[in-house]
Amino acid sequence: SQMVLMGRPAGSFTFAEYHRRKPELIRTIAQCLARLRAMYDIVVIEGAGSPAEINLASHDIVNMHVAEAANAPVILVGDIDRGGVFAQFVGTLDLLDPAHRARVAAFLINKFRGDAGLLKPGIEYLEHRFATPVIGVVPYIPRLRIADEDSVALEDRRGRTATSPAQIEIAILRLPHISNYDDFLALEHEPGVVVRFVESPSQMARADLVMIPGSKSTVADLDWIRTCGFADVIVERSRRRQPIVGICGGCQMLGETIADPNAIESSIRNTKGLNLLPISTSFVREKRTAQVRARVATPTFLSGETTIEGEISGYEIHMGQIERSAGAAAPFRIVARNTVTDDALDGAISADGTIVGTMLHGIFENDLLRTALIRTLRRRKGIDAPDGPPVRTREAEYDRLAATVRANIDWETIQRIAGLS
Repeated sequence: SQMVLMGRPAGSFTFAEYHRRKPELIRTIAQCLARLRAMYDIVVIEGAGSPAEINLASHDIVNMHVAEAANAPVILVGDIDRGGVFAQFVGTLDLLDPAHRARVAAFLINKFRGDAGLLKPGIEYLEHRFATPVIGVVPYIPRLRIADEDSVALEDRRGRTATSPAQIEIAILRLPHISNYDDFLALEHEPGVVVRFVESPSQMARADLVMIPGSKSTVADLDWIRTCGFADVIVERSRRRQPIVGICGGCQMLGETIADPNAIESSIRNTKGLNLLPISTSFVREKRTAQVRARVATPTFLSGETTIEGEISGYEIHMGQIERSAGAAAPFRIVARNTVTDDALDGAISADGTIVGTMLHGIFENDLLRTALIRTLRRRKGIDAPDGPPVRTREAEYDRLAATVRANIDWETIQRIAGLS
């Protein structure tokens, strides 16, 4: 597994190699915690999975270890949407060692559908058995436009399909090492648009647009694309001039070659791409991470085949650097990275304009770009835009989440647990 330390890749390690580095990692955790506590009044420590996995407990440095290092109280949160929340709570408390169990100051139930009064017997049982309060039941919020915690949530996107010819269907390859899958969240909320994460080539047959997303392991996922038969379908789709978009790792896979001379990502030094974009990729040791502002450099179906006025925002996070072939067009021109003025072309466009690759994540959060893309896809299909509410901004969605949580939790108890007056 690749280990990311302080926001930077530290290498790929076996479990034994990782285990040998634990003393160093524990020191880093302590240093980070001390620095954060010196800067802020409240530090919230998010757990990672269950704190009570018996086979992992002696190796776990991300859950109760951090709570113990901070001498922090713990709120145990249970997801009731998948069922069995009371068994989760009781089992977790029973499996924790006594010192860690004593840190659990409250329970919180999340994503409940229905009348919260129905939970009263279970809540009373928890509070009586463990002498620990349940500080709230947060209801399930439908169509919440906020990224899910991990790719397990993509299971719910597999069965989607367009139910009418008047809908736009977008197929996204569910790569084994998919990353940044929230790139497409805003598209899922557009009226008349169905977004599917597909795992077999047959699921792409009726798609109006196919996208290859980012990857944590580009070469391995490119091999999966070939092994599963996606490559042949994608190439055939390009011959029929049907639109394809590659984002970051997906852009690199659509290119001619991928070179990894320093074994940054894998032991394979050179790999042939799908040869659909005029680019070559080389992996470098330093990962580029930057907030980006850009403008349309060459109009494509991705930007509505017209020049969008104004800038779009996005971000870069990649170690593979691409180089365009001489004369190849690019969809975007970067005008700023973070707060520094820049002037650089991004991505590439196929000669016939039906395939677009970009290294920019988050571009579909830009209303103008997203609307232009969907308008172009509808025009290609000969359908009109359906009636429906506009897509809410991500900021508005966080406000909706915050208001729902605040209205359904015991805030005074949380303040007391956190040591606030």
